[in-house]
Amino acid sequence: MSATITTADEPPPVRAARGASPRTRLVRPAAAVLSGVLLYLSFPPRPLWWLVLPGFALLGWVLSARRMRAALGLGLLAGLGFMLPLLHWTGEDVGPVPWLALALAEALFVAVGCMGVAAVSRLPYWPVWAAAVWTLDEAVRARVPFGGFPWGKIAFGQADGVFLPLAALGGTPLLSFAVVLCGFGLLEAVRQIRRHQVTGTVPRAAVVTAAATVAVPALAALAALPLVDDSAEDGTATVAAIQGNVPRLGLDFNAQRRAVLDNHAARTEQLARDVEAGKEPQPDFVLWPENSSDLDPYRNADARDVIDRAVRAIGAPTVVGAVITPETGTLRNTLIQWDPVSGPGDTYDKRHIQPFGEYMPMRSFVRIFSKDVDRVQREFGPGEKVGVFELAGTKVGFVTCYEAAFDDAVRDTVKHGGQLIAVPSNNATFGRSEMTYQQLAMSQVRAVEHGRSVVVPVTSGVSAVIRPDGTIVEKTGMFTPGALVDEVPLRSSLTPATRLGPLPEGLLVLVAVAGLGWVAVRRVRAREGRGAGPEETPAAT
Repeated sequence: MSATITTADEPPPVRAARGASPRTRLVRPAAAVLSGVLLYLSFPPRPLWWLVLPGFALLGWVLSARRMRAALGLGLLAGLGFMLPLLHWTGEDVGPVPWLALALAEALFVAVGCMGVAAVSRLPYWPVWAAAVWTLDEAVRARVPFGGFPWGKIAFGQADGVFLPLAALGGTPLLSFAVVLCGFGLLEAVRQIRRHQVTGTVPRAAVVTAAATVAVPALAALAALPLVDDSAEDGTATVAAIQGNVPRLGLDFNAQRRAVLDNHAARTEQLARDVEAGKEPQPDFVLWPENSSDLDPYRNADARDVIDRAVRAIGAPTVVGAVITPETGTLRNTLIQWDPVSGPGDTYDKRHIQPFGEYMPMRSFVRIFSKDVDRVQREFGPGEKVGVFELAGTKVGFVTCYEAAFDDAVRDTVKHGGQLIAVPSNNATFGRSEMTYQQLAMSQVRAVEHGRSVVVPVTSGVSAVIRPDGTIVEKTGMFTPGALVDEVPLRSSLTPATRLGPLPEGLLVLVAVAGLGWVAVRRVRAREGRGAGPEETPAAT
C-alpha cells in the first residue's frame, strides 16, 4: 500500500468517484466548454476583456491532475468552445466547411496545450508553468502549419484591458502570459481560501503562490504604464484614410473591381473638395486600403487614369492597394506609393499571404470537402522586403491586413524606421461579422507594443486612427464610404518590446519546456521507485 505525497504548493490530487452519476460525469466537460466560451466572450467587439480571468480559472480547474487522454478531450472541448464562435466569420461567404475545419484545427492546438497544462498542474507553483505552456502553444500555433495562424492569441483580446501596458514591455507573448497567469492564479487563490475554510490553516508557500500569481501580473502592468507614451517625439503628420466601400458584400465583389476603384477615387476627390472648402485640413499623405484597385494599374490604362486623377486632386502622396497581375508567375498583393506629379513609385508586396485565401495549399485534397477551393484560380506569391515608405518626410511602416496578426511583420517595420504604422485592409469578404473588430483590436495592441500611431484604412469598415496608447480617436461605420483626417503623433524611440524582439517569447518557451521536462523526470523517477507502478498522482475522472 502506497501513499500519495503532495507539497503545499501543488494542487491536491482528485480521486475518481466510483459509481458517479452521469450528471456528475458531465460537469467537467460542460465546464471545459464554458471556459472556452468565456475566452471567446472576452474578445472584441464586446468590452468584456476581464472574462478571460474566470475563463482560465475554470479551465485550470477542469485540467487539474487530469491524465493526458482526459486532458486532450477536455482541452478539445474548451478549444471548440473558444474557436468555433471566434472564427465564425471565416465561413461568412464560403459556407460552414472551411469555418469548421479551421476551428477544429485550432481547437486541436488548444487541446495539445491543455495536455501540457494538465501535466504541469501537479508541480509546485503550477500557475507559472501552466501559463508558460499556454504561451508555448500560442507560439507554435502562430508558426505552423502554412506559416501559422495567430488569430485567437489571448493578447489580442486585451486591447481595452488593464494588462495592455505589458505589450510595451514584452510584446504579445508577455501580455498573453500575464493574463493567463492571473487567471490560473485566481483558481489557486480560490483553492487556498476553501482550504482555509475547511482546515483553518493554509501553508505559507501556498499563500505566497496564490497571492503572487494574481498580484504580480497586475502590478507589472501598473509598473509598465510609463512605457505607454503618445507624445509627438518627431512632430505630427496629417493623415487621411479613405474608405470607399464596396458595391455589395461577399467574394463576388471582386467581379466589380472597377466599381471599388471608382468608389475610392470618388471619396478621395470629395475629400479634395472638402479641403478646398476649408472643411478638412490638407493631408500630408493619403492611405487607401488593401484591394482598393483590383485592376492592375500597370497593365490597365483606365485604372491608372482614375488613380492619377484622384491623387492629383488631393495633391498629396497616396498609397494605393492594388492586385498586380504579371503575364507569368504569381499575383502580387501590392501597396503602391503614388505621387501626384510623378505617378507610381515604390512598392511593397504583402509578405504573409493568407493560406486558403490568397493561395491554396493541398488543393486537390481540399476540393474533396469544398468546391469553393477553385475560387482561388491564380495564386498570390509573397514579397520579401519590409514595407517602409517615406511620405512627405514621414517614414510609414506598412503591414497589410492579415499581417497585423504576426509579431515579426509589425516589428520589422518599426525597426526599419517606421514612425507610424499603417494597416491597409480589406474585410468586405467577411460581411458584418466580428472579424473587422478582432483585427482592429490587434492594431490597438500593436500601437502600444511599439509606441506608434496606427492608421487602419479598410475598404468597407471599420477604418480607424489609433494613438500610440491604443486609444481609437476616429473610426468609420461598416459599409459606408468615409474619409478620416487626423493629425497623428510621430515617434522614433523603441519600446523594450521592440528592442527585445522574440526574446521574451523565447524565455517563456524555455520556462514551459523546463516545466514539462520536470514532469517527465518526476514520472520516470516515480516509476523506477515503484517498479513501473501506477502514476505518481492518482488521476481524476
